[in-house]
This record gives sequence, structure tokens and C-alpha cells, in this order.
Amino acid sequence: MTNDVRAYVTDHSAELLADLDDWLRIPGISAQPEHRDDVIRSAEWFADACRRTGFPTVEIWPTAGMPTVYAEWPSADPDAPTVLVYGHHDVQPVDPIELWNTDPFDPTIDGPVLRARGASDDKGQMLFHLLGIRAHLAVTGAQAPAVTLKFLIEGEEESGSPHFEPLLAERRDRLDCDVIVITDTGMLAEDIPSAVTGMRGMVSAEVSFHGPDLDLHSGVFGGAVPNPADATARLAAALHDADGRVQIPGFYDDVLELTDRERELLAKVPFDQERFLATSKSRALAGEAGYSTLERLGARPTAEVNGIGGGYQGPGAKTIVPSDAFVKLSFRLVANQRPAAIRSAIEAFVAEHTPTGISSRITWEGEGVAPCLVPIDNPAYQALSNAICTAFDAELILPTREGGSGPEAALQKSLEAPMVFLGVGLPDDQIHAPNEKVTLSMLYKGAEAAAHLWREFAELGRKGLTG
Repeated sequence: MTNDVRAYVTDHSAELLADLDDWLRIPGISAQPEHRDDVIRSAEWFADACRRTGFPTVEIWPTAGMPTVYAEWPSADPDAPTVLVYGHHDVQPVDPIELWNTDPFDPTIDGPVLRARGASDDKGQMLFHLLGIRAHLAVTGAQAPAVTLKFLIEGEEESGSPHFEPLLAERRDRLDCDVIVITDTGMLAEDIPSAVTGMRGMVSAEVSFHGPDLDLHSGVFGGAVPNPADATARLAAALHDADGRVQIPGFYDDVLELTDRERELLAKVPFDQERFLATSKSRALAGEAGYSTLERLGARPTAEVNGIGGGYQGPGAKTIVPSDAFVKLSFRLVANQRPAAIRSAIEAFVAEHTPTGISSRITWEGEGVAPCLVPIDNPAYQALSNAICTAFDAELILPTREGGSGPEAALQKSLEAPMVFLGVGLPDDQIHAPNEKVTLSMLYKGAEAAAHLWREFAELGRKGLTG
């Protein structure tokens, strides 16, 4: 079966490339209002591609923002598991356009890669699924997949998914499933098959300090009245101790620590310190003591100062005690941490560090995003591992943790189903940056893995997936 799937994918790879070339020409930038019609066209294009693949039910679900595509293909076996695949069809802005070597919406094949906005994130990855379904059907000789498939392809992921949770609540009765497959991530390298096992959550806020009701002469009033810029600096400095550990009381209370096996597998992940520093344009590593860089990036919570200001910012000197100052903060959360609890802890921390005579105000950026985790002993993860190993001719896949945040936790919470990540992007795909690309061989391997995954899930059965 492995060779049959591979042969089908190889023989039909040109179909994937033709579709990808067509879809990538639609500039579906959800963050820019002038591209609203393009995002709608993008949804319509993918809906049509699902119909051409054979999905009997394909719908475009409107939201208060951009549309989501829903497609469903029931298995012939009424007892087969139901799998929901999540991805997105919108893309990032292309600015700065002058740094692109090619037109971002004129797909260009350059040897083993294809360059265009959305090539890797996320249009290429959505299309490998359609090829994978066709391969699965061709090899099994069936008229329907071995599992019931549902696709939920969002149109606002690149602009923060502002209407995704209301959509989940509105359409909850259509979305029941036994397992969720996220396809908006990547692997460590072409020759290192891997899968994301966790994504961090986030809360972020701006803390504003107000002191005197106007800027004061520092010679006349300095040292005699509280200075909000000084208080802001002290708050920022108080966030960490000398070992890089966050000093907000209760911050680590709910953190789910890595197991010994997870640390063992993470230690096998190749990490080139010099390349990492070169990529980040930095000169030293830093972070919480006692953890590797990869552990810090994906499995440990963080507190970051994203911006700080107040008082005079112009050239030369202006000797004042400023009236106002601010600091912008973000906190990445890991498994078991709850945004609401972290927000309460931050509020208490800010209150404790607000001097007498200064008032503080916290402006939150939304409710926060919860983290999500895939236990590596979960049956769904084992099925994913088997499928990837088969596609990549490997004996083992390595688990990785994503440092970023997305709507996946909201999806998992709403549907109450186990989640796995099947993504084939590479670290150098330059997603969100000029000259985004996708390695074509990874798309083909992704199609193979998807074809095998539906068989793996079917063999587990609904009971095997849900325990």
C-alpha cells in the first residue's frame, strides 16, 4: 500500500501544482479591508476544489468578518471515526514588497521550491490534503474515505481569528468529531520527520502609569513626587529574577512539566546554536535557567516586555518628571495554564508594584489564547506517528513544541476531541516574510502521510481514538 500511495501522489503531483498555481494568484489578505473580495474569492476557489475532489457537502459559512469553508464526506462505514481537519485559506500581507525577489502572487518554481505568498502558510498544506484523499481512495478502491472527513478552513487566521469562536458556537452541531487534525504547522527539516505536540497560549496587555496631572520641572519637583516612568521601569525589571524565572506570584502554579520521555525526545532534536543566533541577529542565548533553548521556546511560559515608553522622546534633553508612562507586556502560556488565572495574577502583580501617588490601568488585548497539548502517548498521536513514518520511510518522529499561539485551543475546547498536528512547512519557508516558499517534496510527503493517516484512524476505530 505504501508504494501504491507514493506512486499515485507522484503520478498526480502536477495536478497539485496546477491547483496551487491557480489558488496562490488570489491575494486573500484578511488583514487588509481592500482585499475583502479576494478573501471571498479564495474561499470560493477552495470550496470548488473540494467539490472537484468529491466532497458531497461543501458550504461557505459567512461570519461577521471573512468566510470559512466547510466540507464533509461521510464514510461508508457508519461506525468509522469522524476526523475534522482545520486550516486556513487567508494569507499575510506582503509588505515590504520591495524585498520580494518575485511577484508574491505570481507563483514561481525555483528548483525544488515554489515561491509565493501562502505557498506554505497555508494554501500548499491544504491542497496536499486533497491529493492525499484522492490517493487514499485510489489505493483502497473505495468510493468514500475510510473515515468521515470534515474540513473547517478559516478565512481570518492571519488576522487573529476574531470571529472563529462565535462561528464554533453557532455551528457546533455540525462539527462533532472524534479527532482534530491541524494542518498549519511544520517539521524540523526535510530529513527529520516531526510533529508539533503543543502550542503556547498568550495573554497581552498595556500597563499605563499616571502620576502628576502634567509634566513637571525635574529640578523643582524631581525627587519629591512619584515618577511614573521610574515606576514603569521598576515594574518591567521586577518581572524576572537573575535566573530568568518570572516573578509573578502563582505564575507557574498550573504549569504541566515535561515528562522525562518528552525531554529525552526533545534532546534529540537538532539545534544549531550559531545558526539560531545568526537567524535572530542576536549575540547570546538567554532565558529560564535549567532548560534548553528548545524547551524554553515551546514548553516553558514567558513574560516579555514588547515596548516601553513615557515622557520626552525627542532630540536633546527635556528635564521633566513625566505625567504618564506605559509598558506593553505579553505572556506565553504552556499546557494547563489558564489565561483568566494568569490575568488575575498579573493584575495583582501590577497593583503591588504601583507606588502611592501613581494610578495604574491595564488594557488587555482580548481575553487571551489558551495553550494546547498533544500527549505523545495518545492513540491519535501514535496513529499520526505511524502515518508520517510510513510517508518519510522513518522509524521515529520527533515531537516539537510551537512557541506561537493560534485558535487551536479554542477548537479543542469547543469540540472536546483529541488533537494532532500534521504540517510539512520548514523553518526556512519565510512565512509571514518576503519570499515565502514551500519545498515541493514536502507537499508530496504530506499528501502521502494524509492518505495513510485516514487508514490509521480507521484501524483504531472510534473507541480506540477516544479511549
